Amino acid sequence: MSERWTPHATVATVIEQDGRFLMVEEVSSGKTVINQPAGHVEKGESILDAARRETLEETGWTAEPQNLIGLYTYTAPSNGVTYHRYCFAAQAGEAIENAVLDDGIIGPRWMTIEELRNSPNLRSDMVLTCVEDYLAGRQFPLEIIVEHP
Repeated sequence: MSERWTPHATVATVIEQDGRFLMVEEVSSGKTVINQPAGHVEKGESILDAARRETLEETGWTAEPQNLIGLYTYTAPSNGVTYHRYCFAAQAGEAIENAVLDDGIIGPRWMTIEELRNSPNLRSDMVLTCVEDYLAGRQFPLEIIVEHP
């Protein structure tokens, strides 16, 4: 019998404000990389709640998902894990003063699209793809996601 393939469910937010995108500078596999606020959906958690929580835990900013940009799949060459990423366009709320960020997070960074396009240290190809899709107007209503209790 073959081994069961189990993808990892993750969320990410694309947050634009004043022509800049809220990104996360973090350490992954010993390297400093740039990512969207992103992370795993926890057991019993809704996808939208996961997006809100991950954004806060990684950036110290509250955010409210507005639209689904897309569902992205990526198999990481470093560990062979396949990630299914729900990526949302979100509205920035407020920066929480003295917010405690997740381990491995250096901090939030507001970056222009040019800075992202020229960055040699994006965590994966999905980072730029999600932002480019957002800029191209690729957005779907949140009602497209149906979660049964």
